[in-house]
Amino acid sequence: MIPAHRVSPFWIILGLVATGYLGFWFAMLAATAAYTSPGEVMEVLLSREIRYATLLSLFTCTVSALLSAAVAVPVGYLMSRRRFPGHAFVDAALDIPIVLPPMVVGICLLIFFQTRAGGLLEQAIPLTYTVGGVIVAQFVIAAAFAIRTMRNVFDHLSPRPEQVALTLGATPAQAFRHVTLPAARGGIFAAASVAWARSLGEFGPILVFAGATRMKTEVLPTSVWLAWSVGELEQGVAVSLLMIAISMIVLVAVKMTGERV
Repeated sequence: MIPAHRVSPFWIILGLVATGYLGFWFAMLAATAAYTSPGEVMEVLLSREIRYATLLSLFTCTVSALLSAAVAVPVGYLMSRRRFPGHAFVDAALDIPIVLPPMVVGICLLIFFQTRAGGLLEQAIPLTYTVGGVIVAQFVIAAAFAIRTMRNVFDHLSPRPEQVALTLGATPAQAFRHVTLPAARGGIFAAASVAWARSLGEFGPILVFAGATRMKTEVLPTSVWLAWSVGELEQGVAVSLLMIAISMIVLVAVKMTGERV
């Protein structure tokens, strides 16, 4: 830590930049909160449609987060511990959902499920314009963030304990299960939490692939869109404040694990 008497103008400038950025965000949040009253917020949040959207969001985000973690753990471990031909290409491909416009992801999903292979899946499990479609739309993007988080977790875990387990006769699967996974528990929680939070804010793919039908496929982000599209600004603000509160709780939980995401 740099002593206070040695703080240079350079660090002061950096602090001012950080303060200005955070101040801008807090100003936006404060303005949003002041736009409506607590009574109006509670009235909106207790309405039948918003209660349904909230419960559906909690359910779909949880399922997509669990699916994301189930994929992120093995993929993140593979990318962290092994080098193979095409490793750089695979690493870049895994990040495509992160940089691709969300609306494009929804279009790709919709087109895929109109192909022969997608049609077979659709016959087995109807997904287009269903709750299952909401989960798929959330998962395809949230999983990419979970994979990146788990990759970072495994990169920061020393491979030495695994190597010791291998020399003692354990198989790679046994070393992974009994040595690596217990050490990565905090990271797994962080990856699932990041996926959950990302799922909560997903809008584009859900709108295109699952729709925004009231009391069917409406989740919190689409509730905001539906409210603003018909001029119900107070309802849109109330739902936005709810999403902000939920997101802050998830982020604090992630930070408490000590993992960097």
